[in-house]
Amino acid sequence: MFADYTWTELGSIFAMQGFAGLILFSVFVLMALGLAIIFGQMGVINMAHGEFMILGAYVTYLCSNFVEAYFPSLFGVYFFFAMALAFVAAGSLGALVEWSLIRHLYKRPLDTLLATWGLSLILQQAYRSIFGAREVGVSLPNWLLGSVPLTDIIEIPINGIFVMVLTFVIAIGVYFILFRSRMGMQTRAVVQNRVMAGAVGINTQKVDRNTFALGCGIAGIAGSAFTMIGSTGPTAGQLYIVDTFLIVVFGGAASLLGTIASSFAISQAQSTMEFFLSGSMAKVLTLLTVVGILMIRPQGLFSLKIRR
Repeated sequence: MFADYTWTELGSIFAMQGFAGLILFSVFVLMALGLAIIFGQMGVINMAHGEFMILGAYVTYLCSNFVEAYFPSLFGVYFFFAMALAFVAAGSLGALVEWSLIRHLYKRPLDTLLATWGLSLILQQAYRSIFGAREVGVSLPNWLLGSVPLTDIIEIPINGIFVMVLTFVIAIGVYFILFRSRMGMQTRAVVQNRVMAGAVGINTQKVDRNTFALGCGIAGIAGSAFTMIGSTGPTAGQLYIVDTFLIVVFGGAASLLGTIASSFAISQAQSTMEFFLSGSMAKVLTLLTVVGILMIRPQGLFSLKIRR
């Protein structure tokens, strides 16, 4: 596999694929952070998480067309407004779904799996009916185009750098929300002991709704970022949902650090192997490796001690 390349070529290949893996890592982290909040904190298997991501992508697409048509002078900064709207749209839909569906299925994980799987199919058909079956792309501002040359043969796309910076900011924000805010304190209290949290006056139903909405809102931001590196279609979210669940389980449910570490490991492994092997073979080898590690350490890379 490596015999046909010189050491210089291999170094360049690993460097280029490493940067490509960092961009994939950024999307994985944004997706997995939202799912880690929902699955890790609430125990809800949300199979429609990818569709919340695509909702954010479509909101960004609509904002791009609207600003380009009616307010072209603001086109350079529209992406920040689009991300905020994507967060609000996905979070609001998440709160509605939690109130109308999920709250009736707590402590029934298989039922939440089936219900959210059905919801994902409904959302896919809704996107197909509204936006069409063809994939759509987003026009980027000029400052997000081009690349930054590191060497004569290695260049980093500017939009990839922006996605990585955005991921870092969102990860820091999630950390402060979960570990440095009143909402995070209440969420962790409910996770550790729901009955006792309710006994001391915490509105556990409100905490559940806000937590689910936050996870879905972060998925909406992930969809907004996704538009910069790929096109958007009704079923695009399903391409990432398996990898996202794999990341959350491998990193350790409810562990923010584990989610980030497993996202980095899986994205780098897939990006590097896809260059030398086919994409499907890279996924198979990654999955087999993760399954093997989970057989030895079923709690994942990092685990939190919580009271059941």
